[in-house]
Amino acid sequence: MSIHEQMAALARQAKDASRLMAKAPGAAKDKALAILAGLLESRADFIAEANAKDIAQAQSAGMDSAKLDRLRLTPKVLASMAKACLDVAAMDDPVGAIETMWQRPNGLMVGKMRIPLGVVCMIYESRPNVTVDSAILCLKAGNAVVLRGGSEAFHSNMALAGLLSQALEEAGLPGGAVRLVDTTDRAAVPALCKLDEFIDVMIPRGGEGLIRSVVEAATMPVLKHYKGVCHLFVDEDADLANAVTVADNGKCQRPGVCNALECLLVHEKAAKAFLPMVASALGGKGVEFRACPASLPLLGPTAKPATDADWGYEFLDYVLAVRVVSGMDQALEHIAAYGSNHTECILTSNHGRAMRFLREADASMVGINCSTRFNDGGELGLGAEIGISTSKLHAYGPMGLKELTSLKFVAFGQGQVRA
Repeated sequence: MSIHEQMAALARQAKDASRLMAKAPGAAKDKALAILAGLLESRADFIAEANAKDIAQAQSAGMDSAKLDRLRLTPKVLASMAKACLDVAAMDDPVGAIETMWQRPNGLMVGKMRIPLGVVCMIYESRPNVTVDSAILCLKAGNAVVLRGGSEAFHSNMALAGLLSQALEEAGLPGGAVRLVDTTDRAAVPALCKLDEFIDVMIPRGGEGLIRSVVEAATMPVLKHYKGVCHLFVDEDADLANAVTVADNGKCQRPGVCNALECLLVHEKAAKAFLPMVASALGGKGVEFRACPASLPLLGPTAKPATDADWGYEFLDYVLAVRVVSGMDQALEHIAAYGSNHTECILTSNHGRAMRFLREADASMVGINCSTRFNDGGELGLGAEIGISTSKLHAYGPMGLKELTSLKFVAFGQGQVRA
């Protein structure tokens, strides 16, 4: 059987299961998620053993520390995954909800009802926790999901997908609603991208190269973001001590993730006082600064002159671009030129400037006096997320339950006919 035939068979099974999931009672879906939470705890040793195989292979292959961090399923990560299952189970079921209703002059009542997307195909790299986070959202929203994780997490993903199917079956739901691609053959991805008769939407999650290859190959809609070039603008009247803390959190907490801070914009009136503080706090943690001419002498020994390539670059490492700007106008111009529509934040005590930034910065999340790291489904109250979309159709920002549904029109009449 060819790889295309294998993928077609797998996607057809998911399509069949999606029809059952679309009509599944909310209580059954919640039961499956609760069972899965228990399995993540009771089978922790089994998961750790599978993850250890992936870690050993990745270390032998010379994987860098940031990617190893994403690959590792620590007890803390497993506990977070189990909590996400329970959090999503506790959320309202969006399927079947009628969100708006209006009456036409002829008495016909017209509304919109939330329905599942159908079959969601996830293409992702490194992070095996995505297997659970994406699947539980898809399932709660009444979808089936096809999962194609990276080869570096193959054993971890196989273990987690098995537990997902087990939880579904114990809850009386089709285990085939979760289908993991059980081959590391790279030809599987382009094959999946052509199966629009079975797969309703693709969601690639990983490096820019992966996402662009899926977008180019797919014959179905793709929800995507290419990269996370996130900016923090420190205004002239920002609380500078707090600004250091926020910048530190954005850059240093987890530098290898898409909502990490990549560029610091500083108002020229705050630069002389603020940037030496940044140099001490972040430079002391090993952050290398790529600095504009005005910021370079203020950032200490770990600063290097910025090149044009540093603006708009996603470092995913302990590297931070820094630019001194004349004010709000120049900050917004820089973001418009180099941002990736992911996350933009401002630190200011001026309400008017804060609200202007909120309106004019074009990103899937814009924040006032907070870290860029909050652009995350769990942190924003979505329970978990399947990814962050930086395209405005059909979703913009972290994708939770509602973003994994669509809306259909419904009409309630008493025998009306069209004139």
